[in-house]
This record gives sequence, C-alpha cells and structure tokens, in this order.
Amino acid sequence: MQGREIWRKIIYGIVVGALFAALFLVSFRPRESFTDRQPVSIVIFGDSIFGEIRDEEAVPARLEEILGKSVYNGAFGGTCAARVEPERRLDYARDVFSLAELAKSAESGDFGVQQSISMRESNTEYFGDVIDGLDAIDFSGVEIIVIQQGLNDYHAGVPIENPDEPYDERTFMGAVRSAVRSFRRVNPQARIVMITPVYTWYIVSGKTCEETDNGGGVLEDYVNADLRLAEELDLEVIDVYHDFYTHEEWEDWRLYSRDGLHPNETGRKMLTERIAEGLSLTK
Repeated sequence: MQGREIWRKIIYGIVVGALFAALFLVSFRPRESFTDRQPVSIVIFGDSIFGEIRDEEAVPARLEEILGKSVYNGAFGGTCAARVEPERRLDYARDVFSLAELAKSAESGDFGVQQSISMRESNTEYFGDVIDGLDAIDFSGVEIIVIQQGLNDYHAGVPIENPDEPYDERTFMGAVRSAVRSFRRVNPQARIVMITPVYTWYIVSGKTCEETDNGGGVLEDYVNADLRLAEELDLEVIDVYHDFYTHEEWEDWRLYSRDGLHPNETGRKMLTERIAEGLSLTK
C-alpha cells in the first residue's frame, strides 16, 4: 500500500508539472511581441529640472515643438547619475532610477527592474508611466540622447571621481562614463549631448551653489566634470551654468526660478532656447 501511495504521488506530480508546462507554453510569447517598439528622435534623461513639469510647459515639450522632432521626457525628479546608497544595498529603490542603471536597461531593452519598483515617496507618481514609455522606445533608432544630470549628485555629496576606478558608478564621472558606454553599445550612431546643471540658490540657508559644499565640492566642480567628460568621451555639451543665469544679486533667483532651484516660466524659456540652439547644431 505504501508503495502504491508513493507512485500515486509521483504520477500526480508529473501530471501537475505537465499541465503547468503546457499552460506556460501556451501563454508565453517573446518579450518583443508584447510591445511594439516606438521610434523617438530625442530621449532626455535627467532630474527634476526637466522632470518636475510634465505638461506642454515643460522644456522637453517645448523642444519638441521648436525642433519638429519627437522628444521623450525620461527625467525623474530626485535622481542622480550615480548610485548613492551608502551601504551598497541592492534593494535601494532610487538607485534603479539612476542614470547608470537606466542606461543599462536601455542597452538590454528591458526596464523590468524599474517596473518592479513601487515608489512611495512624494512626487514620484509619474515614475511608472515614464518607465513604461522608456520601455517602449527603440533605442537603436534614437537620434539624440540628452543627459541632464549632476545637480542631485552635488546635493548628495557624491564623489566626483575615483582615480582608481574610472567606471565606479558610485561617483559622478564614473556613472556618466558607464551610461555613455551602455548608450553607445545599443546605438553607436546616436548623438549624446550633456547639459550642465544650472546655477542655484538655497533660500533656507541663504547661500548659493558657489558657497555650498555638500561633501563632493561646489556645484561648479560638477559642471567642470561635465566639461571634462565631454572632451574625454567626445560628447557634445550645452553649458547652462556659466554665463547663463545672472547672479550678481541674491534676489536674482526670482528672475529664473520659483524656489532658487526649479526654473520658472522665464527659466524654462531660456533653457529651451539654449538647448534648442545646441541641438540644432550639426556636430
């Protein structure tokens, strides 16, 4: 009797396994068949400077109108180019939205890692929709990839570079190098254009970005890192830090921003015009 019972369980297990396998084969389709890849001319990766406003008043939307090319706003507020969690935890949600990780997902054609994350922080409600949009893009056909990063790396005190490891993704320059490498693997022909951070004022502390060092240097140090990377990696760069916002007086922040950091209507107009001019130039 005991032997029969064992055989019955074995047969039952085989039947159940066969049913699951049949269901899997019937329902499984290659990933590409689920999503028709969409052609997009320009994809922008960035932070809240572009990510905060996502309607027709946003810089990417205005660029689309001026340039006559499709522009996808892939900017996520509060994110960095680098991985920033200090304890190297693999489950830190923000790090999967870093430029370094997003570029890897673009290279693999799979943003499943980001899609699996449920962000519960404020002002992240749009993250899921933006990731779904990125997941639908055919990155091999993108004409221009724009990188607008550095401000949050500065805020987080991310080290600018690790001299012993150029591709250290927990440094600003290492993360950008890694991202550019991924973008070029998926699309060697794409123009990659960097946009420097803008000048910022910190109203609560009463200091500017020239006076504030969060551990990695002042903001201009990150801007200059962008300029060095552009030369090193043969990238185009649009400098919106030097000779852009007037900042001779403290109250000048009101001219270009709503809070000393995020651009107001005037600031967005200036950014759009400068970036459109830069993107219109033939390398």
